[in-house]
Amino acid sequence: MTTVTIQRKWHTTAEVADMLGFGLSKTKALVLAGEIRSVKVGRNRRILPAWVDEYVNRCAADAEGWAA
Repeated sequence: MTTVTIQRKWHTTAEVADMLGFGLSKTKALVLAGEIRSVKVGRNRRILPAWVDEYVNRCAADAEGWAA
């Protein structure tokens, strides 16, 4: 018998806040401002892992632009 591990496809704003080391309020503000993409599923917001990476990469690129 083979064991299959299912990885989560979506993250909550609280999970993303924890991953980024931000507070929940800041993360929610970034989501509502469109800085971090999200979708609304029912009453909840969900964020793809790729969208978190997209935000981090954009912040890193902006930081490199300031350093130049």
